[in-house]
Amino acid sequence: MRWLSWKLGSYLPANEIAVDLGTSNTLIYVRGEGIVLNEPSVVAIEKSSGKIKGIGLEAKRMLGRTPDGVLAVRPLKDGVIADFDVTEKMLRFFLSSIINKHVFPVKPKVIVCVPSGITEVEKRAVRDSAQSAGAKEVYMVMEPMAAAIGVGLPVETPTGNMVIDIGGGTTEIAVIALSGIVCDTSIRTGGDEMDTAIVQFMRKNYNLLIGEPTAERIKIEIGSAAPVGDEHEVEVKGRDLVSGIPKTVRVHSTEIREAIQEPVQQILDAVRRALEITPPELASDIVDRGIVMTGGGALIRGLDLLLSHETSLPIHLDEDPITCVVRGTGRILDDPEKYRTVLTT
Repeated sequence: MRWLSWKLGSYLPANEIAVDLGTSNTLIYVRGEGIVLNEPSVVAIEKSSGKIKGIGLEAKRMLGRTPDGVLAVRPLKDGVIADFDVTEKMLRFFLSSIINKHVFPVKPKVIVCVPSGITEVEKRAVRDSAQSAGAKEVYMVMEPMAAAIGVGLPVETPTGNMVIDIGGGTTEIAVIALSGIVCDTSIRTGGDEMDTAIVQFMRKNYNLLIGEPTAERIKIEIGSAAPVGDEHEVEVKGRDLVSGIPKTVRVHSTEIREAIQEPVQQILDAVRRALEITPPELASDIVDRGIVMTGGGALIRGLDLLLSHETSLPIHLDEDPITCVVRGTGRILDDPEKYRTVLTT
């Protein structure tokens, strides 16, 4: 009977979920299945009634295209919750869609990744949102810690590990040892700041008004932090600020590199500050092991080369930096005893 119950138990669906609640994207991991959801953190709302018109990719397609009565918003800004009510509705929608697709034997346990600089009020909002969506227990883990676990760093050892997590709204730099964050630096600069810089550049240099989705496309296609070989051009369509008529211009990658220099420099300065406050014993480990870059912002071409040049340290870019945080939280679910000290309630 004991053998039979063990065999039956091994086929029961897992009731543990990990959530990376990011400024740009929300990712959800179910234990035993992997990443089951990756959607933009965007919500479309009807202004008069507050009714939700779309969430995730459906809402992102509406950015800059909505009529007067509908507003497409990002409820998280600079890595923290900007609109509690909308964030709660978004998180409830995502979690409910996962919970409804799975026949969980009991209400699931949920681990949510949060920025290291989150306040108690914001923690309470995250916890209440997850519980209202159907979670039985809610735990939290700091994003730099989850990212370090996701790339396979030995966070439980006394060896120093440094992680740079560049998200949509924040850049978090942390030195981790003995399952704790020894020192960290967090700035509200990330991929969104680069998009804003491109919008301002196009307005100033070409008298062309473009939206954030267009700026993001330019950044992905030809954006770079340092020269990386071949240079390219891209067509940009927008509205002429002088005539008011739509027009098309061609923009060179060197111009976009110049446009995003300010946010890139802010990231470099934050890395320097983090290195300055690192204890000397851990600093010697970082010299040997280097620094790991994660997050969607780490995909900017040439950023790893620029950081390596500025710090004289080896920079390692993960193969899939966007999913590092949620993969790390998934590893916590898979081995709770090993990583129990990194969780907070």
